[in-house]
Amino acid sequence: MNGILSFLTDPSLAFLRNAAAAALLSAIPFGVVGSVVTVRRISGLAGAISHAVLGGIGLALFLSGTGLARGIPPIAGAIAFALVAAAVIGTVSLRAKQRVDTVINAIWATGMSLGVLFMAKTPGYVDPTSYLFGNILLISGSDLALLAVLDVAVAFLAWRFYPQIEATAFDEEFARVRGVNAGAFFIALLSVTAVAIVLLQTFVGIVMLIAMLTLPAGMAGYRAKNLAGMAIAASLWAAFFSCGGLALGWHFDLPAGATTVVLAGAFFLAAAAIRIARSRARGKRP
Repeated sequence: MNGILSFLTDPSLAFLRNAAAAALLSAIPFGVVGSVVTVRRISGLAGAISHAVLGGIGLALFLSGTGLARGIPPIAGAIAFALVAAAVIGTVSLRAKQRVDTVINAIWATGMSLGVLFMAKTPGYVDPTSYLFGNILLISGSDLALLAVLDVAVAFLAWRFYPQIEATAFDEEFARVRGVNAGAFFIALLSVTAVAIVLLQTFVGIVMLIAMLTLPAGMAGYRAKNLAGMAIAASLWAAFFSCGGLALGWHFDLPAGATTVVLAGAFFLAAAAIRIARSRARGKRP
């Protein structure tokens, strides 16, 4: 750890300071959005959106590379595909619950396949693994600015609409009785999650994103008494996992994103094992 702290002050390693800042900034949306996703049990929906993003990235790269629409950044295509996927999944979830799994799987597979096809037809070589698995060491100053904006937006929305978020997360029928449009709120929640996914996939990549949306929240859920406490604790866990993964990845020359997820998974499984052991021990007592 002393080594990485010394590197943070090295003028030639600005990219490492950007990575550390990204690890901390990403903790807020990972914790807040992840807590809502976990409580509402919509991680499968979030997973479909995150994988559909690859289709938008591939389309943007194809249009820009072929000259059909030069200058389109991959993030623009990713956000467009993510919002469309969120709208489709949300609408189907509300109106045809029996077909949700089919639609989720279709969007999941089709989005990724379209991304691969567009990248294959893009002039030059485009490596999809950089988008699938991410690389926090490539975070730029503009990426940090976008993450900071996302943090402010997520924190403000969570504070402004906390009663509605909590009501719809635990009891939609009660929320409707209190005058909350649960359906519209659900679509809005998926849209915010979609935008967060696009910005956060730069850190751990598309494939590993869902793990960081659920594992910190899962750790926090063991002791949290309410949704607000869960979101705060999940943000702290996400910061710990992100910074710890970055430090371990740098020290052992490993991909930081994958190391972060393995670290989070190890803590979560260890905590689950301890809880199971304690529950069994209590069950044996008179």
